[in-house]
Amino acid sequence: MIDTTPLFRPLARRRLAQIHSLDPVATQERQLLKLLARARHTRFGKDHGFSDIKTVADFQARVPLRSYDQFWTEYWQDGYPNTPDMTWPGPTRFWALSSGTSSATTKYIPCTMDMVASNKRAALDILCYQLAEMPDFRPTDGKTFILGGSTALTEEAPGFFSGDLSGIAAKTVPFWAKPFTFPPTDLSLIKNWEEKLETLAQRSLREKIRVLSGTPIWLLLLFRRVRKLRDAAGQSDTPTFPYLQLLIHGGTSYAPYKAETSPFLEHAGAATREVYPASEGFIAIADRGDGEGLRLNLDIGLFFEFIPLEELEAEQPTRHWVGTLEPGITYAVAITSCAGVFSYLLGDVVRFVGTNPPRLLITGRTSYSLSEFGEHLIGEEIERAILAAAKMIDLNIVEFSVGTVFAHHNHDAGSHKYFLETAHPVGPNAREKLEDHLSQLIDEDLIAGNDDYASHRRNGLTLQAPQVSLVPPQSFAQWMQSRGKLGGQNKVPRVINNRDLFDNLAEFMGAQSVAREG
Repeated sequence: MIDTTPLFRPLARRRLAQIHSLDPVATQERQLLKLLARARHTRFGKDHGFSDIKTVADFQARVPLRSYDQFWTEYWQDGYPNTPDMTWPGPTRFWALSSGTSSATTKYIPCTMDMVASNKRAALDILCYQLAEMPDFRPTDGKTFILGGSTALTEEAPGFFSGDLSGIAAKTVPFWAKPFTFPPTDLSLIKNWEEKLETLAQRSLREKIRVLSGTPIWLLLLFRRVRKLRDAAGQSDTPTFPYLQLLIHGGTSYAPYKAETSPFLEHAGAATREVYPASEGFIAIADRGDGEGLRLNLDIGLFFEFIPLEELEAEQPTRHWVGTLEPGITYAVAITSCAGVFSYLLGDVVRFVGTNPPRLLITGRTSYSLSEFGEHLIGEEIERAILAAAKMIDLNIVEFSVGTVFAHHNHDAGSHKYFLETAHPVGPNAREKLEDHLSQLIDEDLIAGNDDYASHRRNGLTLQAPQVSLVPPQSFAQWMQSRGKLGGQNKVPRVINNRDLFDNLAEFMGAQSVAREG
């Protein structure tokens, strides 16, 4: 394999110079008008008078915010999978499957060839940022390991396919990139996640892995499995991935996994870079250090709107864009893209730390909030409280879910129930004491940081102290497996408002606890 990194370096410098010269406002307005021009003859474009739209204000006046369900029922469902000129010109050959983290609903997201090109451009931008920061970074002196779902696609009709986004990427990967990617087709097609993880771990030992990409929970499981294989082979002094230079993570917060994952990276001297990919478009890439925000991808065929979270249910919410957004405000994200979605609500919640260029922090999902009693807790506050409490008692929490437990009698208060997965087993003698301590610390953090929560916790009249249940390592992976959601891009729901789903989690964790103690 020939290392082509030296050829890529001048192109990377040129691309970064282009990114740094972009005017955010002018660039985003230009992107929007290009998208509208492309889609003006589609049914959606005609329905909303795209030909007459000249400004962002015109667009927002004519095109309302829409959810996935509204797009599906109004424009895609009747013709699926062949929806030519419905919301984007020409046929849409690929549909990315995306299941919501707080429900079991499967979404079919259009993935046009323009979107495929947009995603590839964003992927190359990741390497550009890393080359600028790490002079000895050599991504093509080895392979990029993409830990995704099965790349097997379902042919819904002749020439029309649905499947995991990683499968669409694999089917459309350019020929020149194939020698630099792992896994090969025979492995990436494996549907059974446990079998796939084991096979990938074994085969990766033979490869020179320079870049590793995936969702934090599944990356951690891979690291652990490869480490065991190396130890069993008498390679205890060899780094898990000895040639690894870059870990790309996204999909869920990396913070709970950082303590467990870092030793695997430090051994090899690998860096990390956070990304914000979605089935609907590649939103942002970290261009600085941890906590400094992810830079919005301004010029790859996407236009963004940001709605203050408290206005999301309003009849006419304020719709900001890069020309009007403010740092420190919690926004819901809407996207207009070359996949043929327009003012489409992603369900994600962000907060900007800068506006020129726009850099954001992902703070949760619009569904990731607890407010059954009016306490108005958002995902960011919940995660912060859990991690801070765990740190205070030197306990490593790698995964969690929380939901509401309602009172059995009208005069009793309800509570929040936390299932917290520890990195290492906790003995039965210590568990109850730790659970009580965590409950107290989480409660104190939330009371100090959220006035609504504090008012409902006052005297415990409407909301009792949190209930905490510590569960052993890999409990959430086992629960995901029981639901057929193991591996790939499937994510553990951090805040669960779906009653049936939370009951299912509680029942599963309860059964696991009985089995352990039995």
